[in-house]
Amino acid sequence: MKKQLLAVFLGLCAAVMTARAAELSTVKSLNLAVAKQIAAAAEAEGIKNKWTLVISIVDAGGNLIYLQRADNTQIASIDVAVAKAKSAVGFKRPTKAFEDMVAGGRTAVVKLPIAMPIEGGMPLMIGDVCIGAIGVSGATSAQDGVVAKAGVDEFVKIAAGSK
Repeated sequence: MKKQLLAVFLGLCAAVMTARAAELSTVKSLNLAVAKQIAAAAEAEGIKNKWTLVISIVDAGGNLIYLQRADNTQIASIDVAVAKAKSAVGFKRPTKAFEDMVAGGRTAVVKLPIAMPIEGGMPLMIGDVCIGAIGVSGATSAQDGVVAKAGVDEFVKIAAGSK
C-alpha cells in the first residue's frame, strides 16, 4: 500500500513538474563559436576596405563574449566598441538611432545610461528578441556601421539556419 501511494505521489510530482517546465520559455543565446563567425564576417568587411578596427560581441546581458583589435587600431576604440555593443543590446536598436537623435537636436539622449550616440553598434535579433549585439570602432562612425552591418548580416544567415 505504501509503495502504491509513493508511486502515485511521485507520478503526480512528475506531472506537476512537467506542466511547470512547459511554462518556461526557450531562449536562444549566443556562444563563442557564433560570436567568432559574426566577427569574422565583420573583419572581412574591414579588411576589404583597409580599415583597422576593434570588433566586440556581447550577449543579451551586455557581457563581453568576444573582442578583437586589428594591428595599429587605436587603444581607445576597445572601450568604444564595447560601449556601442552594450548600448545596442540595452536599447534593442542600432546606435545610429542615437546619433541621429543628437544630430537632430535631441541632446538629452546623451544623458541616457549606456546610450552611445555614435554609429557602429547593432543588436542581434531573432524576431523581437535581442540575444546580443556587435560594436565596432576604429574608423569613421559610418564605416564602423558598415562593418557592424556585415556582422549582423552573417548573424541573420546563421540564425536562419538554426530554426
